[in-house]
Formats: sequence, structure tokens, C-alpha cells
Amino acid sequence: QIGNEIPDDIAWVLRVDGHTDNVPVSGNGRFADNWELSQSRALSVVKYFISQGIPATRLVAAGFGEFQPLEEGDSEEARGKNRRIELKLTER
Repeated sequence: QIGNEIPDDIAWVLRVDGHTDNVPVSGNGRFADNWELSQSRALSVVKYFISQGIPATRLVAAGFGEFQPLEEGDSEEARGKNRRIELKLTER
């Protein structure tokens, strides 16, 4: 719905940023590393948005791995905050 409120002359995209905590994945499962995990998180949200009618041309999936933490440290609370998706509405 917000896309309908943005003026037509603004070239906007919704960037979906995937993040992980600082615990490396084993590499033996579905993901080789936290880069792949964070990218997959973002991509799954982008695909959901497409299924809900958001044009694919307005979406970007980005994976940041563990390299953009909200909270430093090794506590479960810190790790929980760092496993996340962020949405950023921006111009192309």
C-alpha cells in the first residue's frame, strides 16, 4: 500500500537486509556460511513480498552475514538481536 503513496517520479526500492549472529554455521548443512544464511533470510522475505503483490522490480535482497551486529557480545540476548531482517525504503 505504501508504494501507492510514493510519487511516480521517485525511483524507490525496498531493500531487505538479512543478518546473522556471530556463530559460524557448520558448513555441513543447507548453508555453507553466515553469508549464505543471511542472504537466504533476505531472499525468503523478498519472495514472500512478491507473492503478496509487490513488484519484483521494487525489491532488493542483501545479505550481511554477522558483520553488521546491533549488539556486540556472545550472550544469547546479543545473538538474538543480531539474527534479524531489516527493511529499508530507499531510492535506486
